[in-house]
Amino acid sequence: MTEPTGAAVDPGDVEAVSAQLGRPARGVVAVAHRCPCGRPDVVRTAPRLPDGTPFPTSYYLTCPRATGAVSTLESQGLMREMTERLGDDEELAARYRAAHEHYLAQRAELGDVPEIDGVSAGGMPTRVKCLHVLVAHALAAGPGVNPLGDEAVDALPEWWADGPCV
Repeated sequence: MTEPTGAAVDPGDVEAVSAQLGRPARGVVAVAHRCPCGRPDVVRTAPRLPDGTPFPTSYYLTCPRATGAVSTLESQGLMREMTERLGDDEELAARYRAAHEHYLAQRAELGDVPEIDGVSAGGMPTRVKCLHVLVAHALAAGPGVNPLGDEAVDALPEWWADGPCV
């Protein structure tokens, strides 16, 4: 779960995330989820980056092994399949809209950025555009909040099994 907004981010976590990303981490306000290996794998980011750029991706998947595994799911057509199901399954669509609202509420806790008002991430609430975001949201929020994120998490291999990524 996400750390309190006012909590300082541990410099060691920021260093680990920067190593995972291969660049300096930007706008990190908390570690939102930890990999079973103990390292951060999802960070919560500010809705406006330090340079002033609006940033709608509140939950960002950082572990390169996890992102690689999610990319494999994307390449296998899972996003297309999920988007089609949203058009056919009203209950799933309603739960996905609720995930979108949750995402927006979580971001609003960190500040108001009019340029991205009403825009969540990952294609929510009408399509699946980025599984990485949905997985990050599902890991940070816990099971039952983002149904398609939960499905993608369940489809992933144990990316942490070989130890820490960095």
